[in-house]
Amino acid sequence: MAGARALLRHCPLLLPQDRHGTAYEGFVTAQGRDFHIRILLPVDFQLKNARIECSWRLKRILHGYRHILKQRLHSCPDLVSFMVELKTVLEIALKNTQDLHVPRPPEYYSCLVRDLEILGWNKVAYVDTGLTTVKLKAEDSCGRQHLISLKLNAKYPTEPPDCLVDFPVPFAVSWMPQNSLIDIYNQFLAALESLKEFWDALDEIDGKTWVLEPENPTRSATSRRIAIGNNVSVNIEVDPRHPNMLPECYFLGADHAVNPLRTKLNNNMHLWDPEISLLQNLRDLLETDFPSRAVLEKSDFAKDCGICYAYRLEGSAPDQVCDDPRCGQPFHQACLYEWLQGLPTSRQSFNVIFGECPYCNK
Repeated sequence: MAGARALLRHCPLLLPQDRHGTAYEGFVTAQGRDFHIRILLPVDFQLKNARIECSWRLKRILHGYRHILKQRLHSCPDLVSFMVELKTVLEIALKNTQDLHVPRPPEYYSCLVRDLEILGWNKVAYVDTGLTTVKLKAEDSCGRQHLISLKLNAKYPTEPPDCLVDFPVPFAVSWMPQNSLIDIYNQFLAALESLKEFWDALDEIDGKTWVLEPENPTRSATSRRIAIGNNVSVNIEVDPRHPNMLPECYFLGADHAVNPLRTKLNNNMHLWDPEISLLQNLRDLLETDFPSRAVLEKSDFAKDCGICYAYRLEGSAPDQVCDDPRCGQPFHQACLYEWLQGLPTSRQSFNVIFGECPYCNK
């Protein structure tokens, strides 16, 4: 209920279309203009699998920002947060669309070229032909490569450029009219170092375990679904500001396999040590070792869905497992939901559907 009120406050023209809260339609407002939009959420309300439909006009405005919106779908915890991000990106896109038609004075170009020369052309990854978009590259202290995209308006340097980064936290630039690109670049470098421990922790997990989802994580992704055993995994949500603290953990798999892991986690929480790595803490608390990339192939513990016979379905891996220990067949939630809806013996209570396993009929 609180989430519905928050959504109504931020987007009063976006209304639910069903009682389950999986479909919304209406308008998103930016700069006094309304744009038609429709959002379809999966039954598990995971934003990363949401489908967004919009008018051709809005699609054209957001065309250059699709990768950013896709990242935000993966990193935002709920629909309200995503809509706030969407409105922010839309405001930037609209302003830049208008700026394309604003003639820039000669001082704009001379100031920009001077700033780029002072900064150093070796730090420039891309400049568009109109000199309105600049991408700068940087390397953090661990050798990771990063980009910052700058969208400059006609009033630069009186007004700061809009900055787009692949960060798990907002990046706000401190700017005064006498500032230059080198000031933004230095703030970018400082932000990279502030996120060093977060990326160190997730890089270790990505390198030493089998991450089922996301398949190709961006630097803004804060969650990892890590394989533990045959059709058993844990989804962790890491706080980028406090990466050494105990993350949110959600186990996926049959009850007989995940219940002992939940018990170990609850019993061993007091053993969490922020002085050692996130991965080692998870090993100690769960009293288990994760399948290693050096020893096992993903096929050793990752089975295809028992309904569509594929491992990936729109980017998602199977996340529902039959509870019968003799079966243990995994399914995509979307496949299982559609299958059970078609069975006359299935029954539904609110947003939970009950029925027989397509494999073993239990």
